[in-house]
Amino acid sequence: MLAKAITLTESSNPADCDLSAEVLEACLGQDSDQVVVGVSGVPGAGKSSLIEAIGKHIITHDKKKIAVLAIDPSSRLRGGSILGDKTRMPFLATSDMAFVRPSPSRGTHGGVGDHTRDAIVLCARAGYRIVFVETVGVGQSETAVREMVDFLLLVVLSGAGDDLQGIKRGVMEMADAIAVNKADGENAKQAEKARSDAACALQFFRSPASGWNPPAIACSAHTGLGVKEIWAHILEHHKIVGENGHLDRLRRKQKLGWLHENLERSLMQMFFSNSKVRARLAELETDIADGKTTPLVAVRQLMSLYDSERKPKYSES
Repeated sequence: MLAKAITLTESSNPADCDLSAEVLEACLGQDSDQVVVGVSGVPGAGKSSLIEAIGKHIITHDKKKIAVLAIDPSSRLRGGSILGDKTRMPFLATSDMAFVRPSPSRGTHGGVGDHTRDAIVLCARAGYRIVFVETVGVGQSETAVREMVDFLLLVVLSGAGDDLQGIKRGVMEMADAIAVNKADGENAKQAEKARSDAACALQFFRSPASGWNPPAIACSAHTGLGVKEIWAHILEHHKIVGENGHLDRLRRKQKLGWLHENLERSLMQMFFSNSKVRARLAELETDIADGKTTPLVAVRQLMSLYDSERKPKYSES
């Protein structure tokens, strides 16, 4: 039922919009006990494997259910997605205590999907009070997930200084913890050095409003090193921000973000559903490609056309 509900919210069929809105309206409620964790990082850092290890620890030791929303990149050429994150989560994918849902990004920027917020709400109402959101893994621009989770875990690799340098002023300064993954075997010493470097880098960022000091942890999804500690940090963070009121303020801000996100999407759908706008757009695209006009002029013409099309409807009503 949860999978069907998420599919409904992701549907691009206009006929599904009203039912989707009804379902989400019925699922709204107080979620102070829900823990939503975003997991970001460069491709190949082991995000899926680390979520698998943390999820297994939660189910085995805490006896709690978890949901994983894994966002998979969509092809810019054909629009398809592999949706293969479950293959790196064999325990969670087959556990009755876990729900794993891969979803395509569909070109959405920021590492998440168009309807990730909707899916988080649905998971809560289905009884999954612990939700992990695994981002696409594109680096610096992957900050949209920060606007929909309570705790952001940044997964990095040792020996990847260029990657860390490239994302630290973006997602790194928003992270609630940094996990240096694959700290095992011959890579253990190098991982510890990377952890130390990350811990030092965190000191240069402004103290977060949450009152939480982000730690850096060396971990291994393969051996289980640091997995217990990461989960303990997540729970401690949830307790602190719950007590000092930051979690409530964060949730209120997230709901407003949800409003504006859906408003922008709805306005875009209304705009492009206008047949005259679509026809004029095709003409303007040709003019722009041929150098006969500029994008700014084209936008003004389209907005003027759309506005003139809607004014008669308002005057009639």
